[in-house]
Formats: sequence, C-alpha cells, structure tokens
Amino acid sequence: MSGGSHYFSAQPEAASQRRLISLRLDAGELDLWTDSGVFAGDRVDPGTQALLDEAPPPPDAPVDLLDLGCGYGPIALALARRAPTARVWAVDVNERAVALTRENAYLNGCVNVHAGAPGEVPLDVSFTAIYSNPPVRIGKEALHSLLEEWLDRLTPDGRAYLVVQRHLGADSLAAWLDGRGYEVDRLASKRGYRVLAVAARGSGH
Repeated sequence: MSGGSHYFSAQPEAASQRRLISLRLDAGELDLWTDSGVFAGDRVDPGTQALLDEAPPPPDAPVDLLDLGCGYGPIALALARRAPTARVWAVDVNERAVALTRENAYLNGCVNVHAGAPGEVPLDVSFTAIYSNPPVRIGKEALHSLLEEWLDRLTPDGRAYLVVQRHLGADSLAAWLDGRGYEVDRLASKRGYRVLAVAARGSGH
C-alpha cells in the first residue's frame, strides 16, 4: 500500500478539500463531509449506492455489523440509521477516512458507529453482517487476503454483502470465493456493478 496519493494509504498526501454531500436513504437523508485523499471523496460512489439499494437491510438487534473499507462512512452511517440497536464497526487503513467517519457519525447522531483502524476491532468480535465496497485497486492478492481475514469473522449464520464493478473482476472474485469454500449468490447487477451475498464458510447454507 505505497503511494501517499492513494485512498488506501494510511496518510494521504493530497491537500484537504472538504465538501458536504447528501446521501438519500429510505429513512431520510444523511449529510456527510468528504475530502480529497479518501475513496469517492467528491460524491456518493455508484457502487456504494447500488449496495445500499440492493443488499438486504441489517437486523435491528444488538449484533455486530461491519463496514469494511468505510471511507468517509456512507455505508456505516446507513447501517446505523437502519439498525439503531446494532453496533456498527467502520474500519479503514486511511486515517483521514476514519476521522471523517467519526465526524459524520457525530453530526448525524449515529452513536452506534465505532470507527477506527482494522486493528482496533477486538479479536473476539464476530459479525452478523459485513457490508463492503472493497478496495479492489489494492491488487488481487491483497484483496483476497483482506476478504478472507474478515469473512472468517462472520457468525455461523452471517452474511457479507459486497459490491464490485463487473469490469474490475466481480465475476472472477465470486468464482474465487466459491473456490475457497464460501457460498456466493449474485443478488443484483446494476449500473455495471454486481452485488454479491457471501455466506460464512462452512455454514452449510
């Protein structure tokens, strides 16, 4: 993960250029601060919007949910708004992104969001659901390692919901996951994106 200009760097070199955008949800709107040096820093990414539109809502119960690669927090805050009794973990290696997610959670009253670096999530936490617009540009090997690390922390009946552009390898990723023992279903194909549902390995689903 070298190169400070990348959104997957810990400390982006790009000068800060903050802007306020809106994310429309079924439960209203969220106002979100974005910045340069974070993923989709000038808009709501269409893949993220497809995931929020097509993936099933999280259970509103005292469970743990994960936004993997949270950016400035649109997925995490949408989960928090839809499931106010759940605990939402938002993780990213990008320190600017984590700070934005914390700020946006505070501004939108999402007190159940816990944003931090990946290592800040306690190892004994398992996730009922993972939602992610994963960082495919980190490279296939790094992406596969990242996904296996977190997918193996799903509860036995847990699901992960991933959105990947078709031309950036969505179908090959689904095939790789299937080959690694995860059950994969394609939930939707929308605007060039695939939304995948991934069952916990060995769940028997």
